[in-house]
Amino acid sequence: MSNAKRPTKEITLLGRGYIIACDTGQEAKLDRAARYLDRAMQGINAQSSVLGSERIAIMAALNITHELLEALDEHRAGEANLNRLNDRLERALAKTRQQ
Repeated sequence: MSNAKRPTKEITLLGRGYIIACDTGQEAKLDRAARYLDRAMQGINAQSSVLGSERIAIMAALNITHELLEALDEHRAGEANLNRLNDRLERALAKTRQQ
């Protein structure tokens, strides 16, 4: 096992800096994720400035997880619709081949 350190990158959440390990070439994705999380945390913080950072982070994580699960559900529903349409098309083509 290598003792080499993974590269790190600084991100900012709620005005506080964090050093995060980040694979080479993944910096832009980490920046994008950090900006998204920071916006979510800023929105929650703006609604109630009495919450602690940990609670804000948990609420943001729950909200983002909800968004992800909704998007996955929509994706799966779209795939199911495409599969049904494909099946109908295949049956229609099979009928025309038989004639």
